Amino acid sequence: GLLLLVAALGGTAAARCPAPCVCDNLRAHVLCLNGSLVTIPDTIPELTKKLDLRGNSFTVIPAGAFLATPYLTHLDLQHCKVERLEEGAFRGLGRLVYLNLASNSIALLYQESLDGLFSLQQLILEGNRIEEIQPGAFGHLASLTVLDLRANALVYLPDMVFQGLQVLRWLRLSHNALHVLGSEAFAALPALRRLSLDHNELQALPGEALARLDGATRLDLGHNPITYVAEEALAMASLRHLFLDHASLQDVAPEAFARSPQLRMLDLRENQLQGLPPLAGAGGLARVSLDGNPLLCSCLLRPFHNWLARARVQAEGACAAPPALRGRPLDSLKPPEMRCNRLRPPSSTPTPSQQPRAAGSRQCPRGCVCSPDFHHGSCENRDLWEIPRDFPGDTRLLDLRRNTFRTVPPGAFPGLKELVSLHLQSCGIRALQPGALRGLESLVYLYLTDNHLSTLAAAAFEGAPQLAYLDLDHNAFTCVPAGAFQLLPNLISLHLQHNAIGELAEGDLAGARGLRWLYLAGNAIRRIAPGALAPTKMLEKLHLEGNHLVEVPTAALWGLPALSELKLSQNPIKRMGDGVFLPVASSLQHLYLDNMGLEQISPGAFAGLGPRIRSLYLENNKMSNIPNMINFTGLEILNLQDVPFHCDCQLLPLRRWINKLNLRVVATCGSPAEVRGLKVKLSATFQSCPGWGQGESGEANSEKTKAASKSSKKKRSGKSPASNFNKSRA
Repeated sequence: GLLLLVAALGGTAAARCPAPCVCDNLRAHVLCLNGSLVTIPDTIPELTKKLDLRGNSFTVIPAGAFLATPYLTHLDLQHCKVERLEEGAFRGLGRLVYLNLASNSIALLYQESLDGLFSLQQLILEGNRIEEIQPGAFGHLASLTVLDLRANALVYLPDMVFQGLQVLRWLRLSHNALHVLGSEAFAALPALRRLSLDHNELQALPGEALARLDGATRLDLGHNPITYVAEEALAMASLRHLFLDHASLQDVAPEAFARSPQLRMLDLRENQLQGLPPLAGAGGLARVSLDGNPLLCSCLLRPFHNWLARARVQAEGACAAPPALRGRPLDSLKPPEMRCNRLRPPSSTPTPSQQPRAAGSRQCPRGCVCSPDFHHGSCENRDLWEIPRDFPGDTRLLDLRRNTFRTVPPGAFPGLKELVSLHLQSCGIRALQPGALRGLESLVYLYLTDNHLSTLAAAAFEGAPQLAYLDLDHNAFTCVPAGAFQLLPNLISLHLQHNAIGELAEGDLAGARGLRWLYLAGNAIRRIAPGALAPTKMLEKLHLEGNHLVEVPTAALWGLPALSELKLSQNPIKRMGDGVFLPVASSLQHLYLDNMGLEQISPGAFAGLGPRIRSLYLENNKMSNIPNMINFTGLEILNLQDVPFHCDCQLLPLRRWINKLNLRVVATCGSPAEVRGLKVKLSATFQSCPGWGQGESGEANSEKTKAASKSSKKKRSGKSPASNFNKSRA
């Protein structure tokens, strides 16, 4: 009876399968892959459990977007160009256990963005541009066990930012730009077993923050510029595996790991260590890896060597000096061989000292709210005309949005030396006066979105040398405020989207030598000078969509060896000549060329591009053919939606290539008339082309063999192939 009921409900749902989706009613799965959907379909069958929407274009996930599918357990929204999650976007999905939002453009997580997901176990946010997480953003995720925040733009983790994640076991924060961690950042993670902090910008071991993780057994800190591990720097009672490889370590204190008694494996590969002292405090250590260090096997290394033997610790590594011992494994050395004749005295590495932080008083301006637990102050939408003062001295996040300040005067934020994040969005600000940020020596984030700024003085950012994220979107700039970035050596991310900038001139970005992400979408840029981007040699992302460029700015792309993402969407570029991406061919991974009205791509336009390309967006253009892309072997996303291909024999190589791709590619014939609207894969016009039978027959036979095998299996299991899927034409 239950099976009959499910079948009946499945039949009803099948009739509602939205185009261009594929519905598997038996398993309650719906796939709408790599299409041109701009809103969440409202006709998805109510009983759907797994919904795959990868490769669409949603931009915003509105409140209540999935109320019609309350039985969802798995939701995949990868590569959907999502920029914002509205509060309550996932409300009603109380059964959801897996949510994948990887490879989108989400910049900020608000407190109610993930409301209603109380059964969620895995949340994947890898590859977005999340710059800041507000405490409480994960407060509703009581069942979450894995949180993946890799490859975002995080610099700072405030106290209690992960509050509510009582059963979280693995927190992945690799490949961000973290260099500031609140002392209570990990205080609310009692079940955490693994923490990944590798590939960040930590300059010292964040011992105070890590001490809150009593149950963690594995810690990844590799690829951080840490130079020294001090006495008792790490107090993690359950830690067994510690990775400090590929850092900048020059010295480790003898008692560095004395308060981590369970430590068994220590990875110190590829550092700058000439030696180590006996690690007497690490009584349970079984293995130390020192491969890739410039070990000086002199008499100064004997105490460490003797300790290895006494403690029965296995050591991996080889001598770099003296010449007589170069290449010798540590475990093959004998004490008499380790001499000190005519050797330089080792350079001493000073131990960094940390200044104790003042607790700060508990005063708070009238009409505002100050949270001593989170070190936050908020005067949002209080109809203020002047910036209030007298916030507690330990305030780290100050929210002044939606007031009417008009101007930010010099010294507007006295006594806030610990302030990390300052929100001044939608405040009617027309002037940021020189010295306005004076004294904000810890400031990392500055949000000035939705104001009326049209210029910035060179001294506007004086006194805020740590500023890494600057958001100037939706202002009134007609040109980039040249000279304003000279005082910002740590600037990583610059937002100047939706202004009225007409040109990017040489010298505009002078001083921004550490810039990684530059967002210039939605301006009126017609020209980028050849040397305009020269100061930004570390640039990884360049977003130029929605401007007035009529050609690819090839000359401006030289000297950007790290550029991995280039967005040129919605520019009126009609033609692309040979080699237009050669300057960044060795690094480029994501290329956006959609919605441009592109009419012709030269056969050599993609010269130099190849296996590194992971995603290529060409949808909604007007060309009838594209260059040979046989070398694009690493593609994960290819969007050719709404490109009017001319399906004649010249397109045969593309047709063959699409057939071989392990991707779902939507490519449709626009001409000749008799095949208009047909998929390129299905067009019969290719069968009359010379050489048609050389590869296709093998492919066809292979497909027939696969189909026959599947049919045979289904017959043996008593299932009809037709009963499983209700397919709508993509």
